Amino acid sequence: MSRDGPPTHHVRDDDEPAVGRGRRAAMRARLAIAKREVASLRSEKTIVLALLIQLFVASFSSFLVVGLVSLYDPGSVDGYTLQMAVSGNASDEVIEVVGNDDSIEVVRYRTPADAREGFRNRRVDAMMVATHTGNGTVAVSATVPDENLRTTVIIVQVRETLQAMEENLRQEYRHSLDREVLDVPPKQGSSPYFGFTYTVLVPLLMFLPVFISGSIAVDSLTEESQRGTLELLRVAPVTLGDIVDAKLLATATLAPVQAALWLGLLWFNGTGISNPLVLVGLVGALAVLVVSVGIGIALAAADRRQAQFLYSTGVLGAITVAGLLPEHPANTVARLAIGSPGEWTWAFVVVYACLGGIAYLATRLAVQFMDPEGL
Repeated sequence: MSRDGPPTHHVRDDDEPAVGRGRRAAMRARLAIAKREVASLRSEKTIVLALLIQLFVASFSSFLVVGLVSLYDPGSVDGYTLQMAVSGNASDEVIEVVGNDDSIEVVRYRTPADAREGFRNRRVDAMMVATHTGNGTVAVSATVPDENLRTTVIIVQVRETLQAMEENLRQEYRHSLDREVLDVPPKQGSSPYFGFTYTVLVPLLMFLPVFISGSIAVDSLTEESQRGTLELLRVAPVTLGDIVDAKLLATATLAPVQAALWLGLLWFNGTGISNPLVLVGLVGALAVLVVSVGIGIALAAADRRQAQFLYSTGVLGAITVAGLLPEHPANTVARLAIGSPGEWTWAFVVVYACLGGIAYLATRLAVQFMDPEGL
């Protein structure tokens, strides 16, 4: 006795298209290689140290900026009094300028020789000799010590003194000129801490992970080739292109993840960051660009030292060429971070994203024409 009913079909695993199974197997292999790549970074002391340094800078940025800003803008250093020796027949012009400056203590000497003797014996920090010339101008000769940070601070104070003195002389002799001198608008100063944070600190924390990711990619691929472990990877059902994709996924993902973490720490420290998602996306695009170039260099030069030299030289060359652009990448990051992007800013964000995609496609295309046995 038979029962009538609709026929039933049992789907077996063998009925699944082979192409689909192959793609899933390749994807699983790529993810496995990528996980292995990330796990191996823990044994790289140089990489771990670089990550810890970035973490320290981002975590304690509000404290570090107080000291680092003195290097970025020495004129912002408060509490430092400069003892300046002044001599010459035009010393009154100098004293008139620095008389109201609490950061400069004037020590007047009768002759330039006495001033030089005081400077040589370290009784003063710097010396200025001002003399009237025959054509009605004032010539000033300044001498500062040959040191490091202290010299930089002194030079800034001497420069500001000379600029103020020049402005006073212009105003004094303006009535003797044939043409009227226009009044210069008052200088609108800004906090050096603000400028340092957004023009130095934030771009540093955004770009450093990108360059480290490219260096990791170069090291990883060249070491695989030199140690012979690349052959072991190829024993698995993966192609050279799959290995490249896995390494690019592992190393290029580190940069935007770090950038997001650093931006979060800056925000936690009280530094407001605008357009954080765009910044993270920009770092991701640059990471794909730099890592793709690094992988291409590693495939072309199997020797680790040679590949790292070519990569470092290429990075330095790219930084030099970037200075010729209408907007430097650091300025792009700074303008995005402060919430003041312009037309060039958005244009370069798109350009960097396109360059990242082009570099990846070019690397994959080059892999297709490479003989894995020759690596």
